[in-house]
Amino acid sequence: MANILNIETSTDVCSVALTSEGQVLEHNENYEGQTHATLLSQYVKNCLQYAQSREMKLDAVAVSIGPGSYTGLRIGLSEAKGLAFGLDVPLIGVNTLQLLAVSTMFNHFIEEDDVLYVPMIDARRMEVYTAAYNAALEPVIEPQAMILDEHSFEHLLDGRHTLIVMGNGSDKARQVLTHERVRFIDSIKPVALEMMALAEKAYREKDFIDVAYSTPLYLKDFQATKPRNPLQGLQAK
Repeated sequence: MANILNIETSTDVCSVALTSEGQVLEHNENYEGQTHATLLSQYVKNCLQYAQSREMKLDAVAVSIGPGSYTGLRIGLSEAKGLAFGLDVPLIGVNTLQLLAVSTMFNHFIEEDDVLYVPMIDARRMEVYTAAYNAALEPVIEPQAMILDEHSFEHLLDGRHTLIVMGNGSDKARQVLTHERVRFIDSIKPVALEMMALAEKAYREKDFIDVAYSTPLYLKDFQATKPRNPLQGLQAK
């Protein structure tokens, strides 16, 4: 098994974990939001110091590549690229939607048959980043930006599937997805220590991303908001 440094910054959670042979050796997390720029480097340093103190060689760096927060993804990927380049180790990209699905599989026992996992990350208004995965983590619906309404996923619910919905975008779905075979799992957040299974699988399969040219999985173009005029309201009084 590989020694992997995992970085997750796709939402309001900032987290880093050092994993090896199916175990989490060191991890730091912060759930307060807007802390990535100030905390990430220290969390990485803590994990690297742990590895150095035990004379462990780092084999790879894994980072969540989205979808998610534009700013968070850029901060995380930039840090991961710098580490991978400086340490001369491969870089692994972990899809954040898959991470949410795997976290749910590992932490919640689902009794229903024909289950599909539907992670949702908050976007804007009634829009979410989402996908649908079967128990083998094969995509039934590819990752995409979706505006939710009462007809969303109805082609899946017309069959025998039970949809397991999780992530910080699921509160929007509660308003419109009222079918009896839709279940919501609360408190599932993408965190670095849960990246271990996906990162180790990618390492075994040599599924790496380019250290120089890889970009986050945004799924839609960035839309900047117009800054407020600081002089507005002070004119012609």
